[in-house]
Amino acid sequence: MTRHAFITGGGTGIGMAIALRLAADGFSVSVAGRRASPLNEVAAKIVQSGGKAIAIPDFDVTDAAGVEVGVANAIGQHGDVSILVNCAGEAPSASFDKTTLAAWNRVLAINLTGVFLVTQAVLPSIKRVGSGRIVNVASTAGLVGYPYVSAYCASKHGVVGLTRALALELARTSITVNAVCPGFTDTPLIDSAIETIVGKTGRTPEEARATLARSNPQGRLVLPAEVADAVAWLVAEGASSITGQSIAVAGGEIMTG
Repeated sequence: MTRHAFITGGGTGIGMAIALRLAADGFSVSVAGRRASPLNEVAAKIVQSGGKAIAIPDFDVTDAAGVEVGVANAIGQHGDVSILVNCAGEAPSASFDKTTLAAWNRVLAINLTGVFLVTQAVLPSIKRVGSGRIVNVASTAGLVGYPYVSAYCASKHGVVGLTRALALELARTSITVNAVCPGFTDTPLIDSAIETIVGKTGRTPEEARATLARSNPQGRLVLPAEVADAVAWLVAEGASSITGQSIAVAGGEIMTG
């Protein structure tokens, strides 16, 4: 029986890399997100490679009713979910005193409350399967602080806390809950950060990218596929004793322990 992996934010960046990797590992994949075009492209690529995938567009993780409909649609087509990857997120940049309440609420709604809503919607399905994995894509910003992204840091710290709490609630089941915490990763999200740096400092895009890469002791940006590799390990059979962990994928920038 093919296991079903449900991935939010699956149309681009890290979410896309995770979808492609899990499909290659034999999972049926549902990629959920707001924009149909990139989701359809990812699903088509998986199908063309011989895998099974469907796109779940118009999936807004802040809309509780819409989340329930999207999850039900995926289950109707692929069966109950055994793997949930919460990857949808936003990372706007602003100094604390220029962060509006609207911006704060939006970031927390997407990055933290979205994880809560999607996990609540999917968990009954995982319980019906009897075993499963929940992986939350957090960030090194969930482990330490960074300037000019106070809302993002707060939201990702919240995701790490939620991960730990739920892992303990489910510890006596066969369901594990973990987080991966990428450092600066070469995705469209980082392109937005680079644009901000260019606009505020006058540096070239190449200089801005190099600045972000220097935060990684390896001197480079993390690749989305490397984050996907970490997720693939966490959802594999051999990781059944790994739960409640927040694993930094950051080239040594953050040392957890």
